[in-house]
Amino acid sequence: MKKWWTILIVGFLLIIVSLFVIKTNFLGFLSPQGTININVLTGELDPTKIKAFFDNQLVSLPSFLKKEELSELILGENVEPKRIEVDLTNQRLYAYEDSQKIYDFVISSGKWGRTPTGNFRIWIKLGYTLMTGGSKILGTYYYLPNVPYTMFFYNKNVPKWRGFGIHGTYWHNNFGHPMSHGCINMRTEDAKLLYYWAKPDLQGKNSIAATNDNSGTEVIIYGIAPSE
Repeated sequence: MKKWWTILIVGFLLIIVSLFVIKTNFLGFLSPQGTININVLTGELDPTKIKAFFDNQLVSLPSFLKKEELSELILGENVEPKRIEVDLTNQRLYAYEDSQKIYDFVISSGKWGRTPTGNFRIWIKLGYTLMTGGSKILGTYYYLPNVPYTMFFYNKNVPKWRGFGIHGTYWHNNFGHPMSHGCINMRTEDAKLLYYWAKPDLQGKNSIAATNDNSGTEVIIYGIAPSE
């Protein structure tokens, strides 16, 4: 008799877990990360945008500085190769110069839409950009103007227009837990440090696209984000 009860309980738990996984994937499918038009990215602050929404909720849009003294933010240059590693399992981002760890930051990766894994490369750095996506019906709609310190990455399987990136975050403070539709959310002060450290070199600008002579830093993403 106890054996049958054990089988029933285990079966019930498996059904609950399966339904949760199906629901999460279903929401991710119906609540996608918004794509981008790679031909209209400027990186400029848009002062006309005064409202932002995250998960259908109005959020405060902070006042960002329009100009910064880049000379005060540029770190000492190192000839060692740079790379960024994103550990989805532990919700951490690590920045390396060869074998030396330079930064170790907490992040929030994809929840409704999973963050892709693999090897990528930064193809553009934008001081500010607009991000939109999600679903109003499911309560996951987001409209986020002036997202700061954005670095979009790509590879042959994840094209540029998919809009996956690493960036600063002003709409939540729940770092260490999956929160995004696929991007890597960082505290804005951490994203700022990474932005000026990573390649391509800004060459005195606020935004820049990578070239053959000024290539972007490699981004390696691995692990499995917690199901929350």
